[in-house]
Amino acid sequence: MRNREPLVTNEKYATNATNENSATNESSANGAKTKRSKVPLLAVLPVTVTSLVLGLPFVIGDHPLRWRSGSLKPILVLHDSTPAKGAAAVLAGGGGGAAEPAEPAGPAPKVDKPWKPGMPEWGVQIFWEDKKEHSDAYVEKKAREQADYLVALKANAVAVSFPFYTEGRTSTKLAAGKSTPTPEHLDTVLRVFHEAGLRTTVRPTLDEAALVPPEGWRGNIKPADKEAWFESYEALLGPYLDVARRQQAATFVIGTELNSMEGHPAWKSLIAAAEKRFKGEVSYDANWDNYVGGRIDVPVSRLGVDAYFPVKVADDAPVDQLVAGWNGWLDKKSKGALPRIVLAEAGISAMDGAYHAPGDFYAKRGLNPAVQANWYKAVCQVVRERKMAGVYWWSVYFDSDPKAAPKEEESRLNFTGRPDTEREIRSCFGSDYAGPGTEPAS
Repeated sequence: MRNREPLVTNEKYATNATNENSATNESSANGAKTKRSKVPLLAVLPVTVTSLVLGLPFVIGDHPLRWRSGSLKPILVLHDSTPAKGAAAVLAGGGGGAAEPAEPAGPAPKVDKPWKPGMPEWGVQIFWEDKKEHSDAYVEKKAREQADYLVALKANAVAVSFPFYTEGRTSTKLAAGKSTPTPEHLDTVLRVFHEAGLRTTVRPTLDEAALVPPEGWRGNIKPADKEAWFESYEALLGPYLDVARRQQAATFVIGTELNSMEGHPAWKSLIAAAEKRFKGEVSYDANWDNYVGGRIDVPVSRLGVDAYFPVKVADDAPVDQLVAGWNGWLDKKSKGALPRIVLAEAGISAMDGAYHAPGDFYAKRGLNPAVQANWYKAVCQVVRERKMAGVYWWSVYFDSDPKAAPKEEESRLNFTGRPDTEREIRSCFGSDYAGPGTEPAS
């Protein structure tokens, strides 16, 4: 989908308002080593331990100390996202990977009815720009935070979208870049989501910063050597396919909105190589205009659609008019049930006039939460009536606080912290829709 978001930085999906909360990285100060007799040490240890347990809460808040089995060194346990101000010496800043992950206060929330084949995929797109300074502990904490939010929305699925990079529209080289998650970090995130009972999808997406948007975008790239482009792509995807297999992801999206590359014979060998490394479902996500305009010539078992169909109605139009507008677009492709189609992206800005161009990420008009909420309600009705495989709402930023109200400088497509839209999502995900032509799984 073109023009997905205002260019806050030089990357398409970037936002200046993500709250990374890097202070969650916990590191213990290492005291200087001093030679002492074992007997005096044993004598003073009980007093020292008691003093630490009683005294440290007054220094660094009310967080308890716990001892690792077999170790005399205590670790600080934090259940909140921000360390106490007086803890600088104990919680030294920085994003090193040595920090201890915060221990949960209790069992993490889990999906009530985990997805099974035939059930609808009620999901959310998580867009993730990783940073090298993010520690393993930070990544795991944010993943749990987002998983808890999705479970509260009654979601049973999540797609993890993240960027990879090229040097320009004619480049044949694809590579991980500054915001591409490492395979190790992706492993952590998928594990956390899997533990929450969520169906997981891995979705690498070509970043558009070097393509000079909006004129250049991932859908009109023209590699000088397409065979070399596919070879580079296969090498890039390999480690992420391995992680997806190891963490039992359900789907791996082999390409997203690559309009100009569709139909090339190299897709066949790329998909075959992917299926050797990953035993789940290999999918392709098409842009909405290509979907309705003709055959998507990528040989995958399932097709996703990034669905931003424009509907020319007023902001106060009833939901049934929005539904009719959607059906008008879908009927160009096929009438009736669409059980093999999943809406890989669906969303709209909470602003005036958004129905006319729901995929316009650059415009910024008057705030109008009702426009977004009614659109979500209509799209969910279409999914149920056309017996589609499901929908993934665009989007939640991995580093954001999903419970915080949206900031003005962030994309209007954000739905987190918008009560009317969140209510429609919960209603949709909690509906009695059994799935694409099946009975509910027992």
